[in-house]
Amino acid sequence: MPATLSLTDQIALELRADIIGGRLLPGMALVEAELVKSYNASRNTIREALHRLGQEGLTRYVRNKGVMVRRLERDEVRDLFVVRRTLELQAIAQSAALTQEQSERMQDVIDATTLAHEREDWRSVATHSLLFHQQIVALLQSPLFNEFFAQIIAQLRLVFCAAPDEQGFQAPWLERDREIYRLLTNNDKPAASEAMSLYLDDSEHLSLALFDHP
Repeated sequence: MPATLSLTDQIALELRADIIGGRLLPGMALVEAELVKSYNASRNTIREALHRLGQEGLTRYVRNKGVMVRRLERDEVRDLFVVRRTLELQAIAQSAALTQEQSERMQDVIDATTLAHEREDWRSVATHSLLFHQQIVALLQSPLFNEFFAQIIAQLRLVFCAAPDEQGFQAPWLERDREIYRLLTNNDKPAASEAMSLYLDDSEHLSLALFDHP
C-alpha cells in the first residue's frame, strides 16, 4: 500500500470500509452528488472511485438508477469460498509460530468481537469476525494478498447482510474463531487447519442457504 494515497484511493477505501462495517448495504444507491459534497471532490474523482469499487465486485451501475451496492449471486458466493479456502488454509499451513505482534492483533479482534457479541451488536460481530480472518491471511505476509482479501471480505459482508436472522447467523462463529486462535497460539497447525476447514464448510453452507429463502 503506497504511503500517500490519491483522493480517489482514499474515497474508494472509505466506501469499502463502510461496506465491511455494514453501513452500506446491498441495493443502496451511491448518489454521485452526495458523495461530491461529502468528500469535497470532483465528479470525475467520485466516478473513478465508484468505478474502482465496481472492479472489486462491490458496486454495479443500474440503468436509470445509477451506481448501487451489489447483491451477489449464488455462484459468486461459491467462488468466494474457493478463495477463502485457498488463502486461509495456505496461510495456516505456511505460517511459522505466531509472533507476539501477530498474536496481539488477533487477540484485539477477538476482544472486539466478544464485546460486540455481549452487546448483541450482530452487525459488528460479523464485521470483526471477518477482520479476524483478514489477520489469518496476513500470516502470508503478502501486501498483495492482504489487499485482495480485503476485497473478498467486503463481498462476503454483502452476503451476510442478506441473513434474515442476524443473531442466528452470527452467534456461532465467535467460539470457533477463538478455538482457531487458541490452536494457532499453540502452534498446532494440523488442528487449526482442520478447524478452519470445518468452519469454512459450515459458513459456506449457511451462506448458500440464504439464497434458498429470498
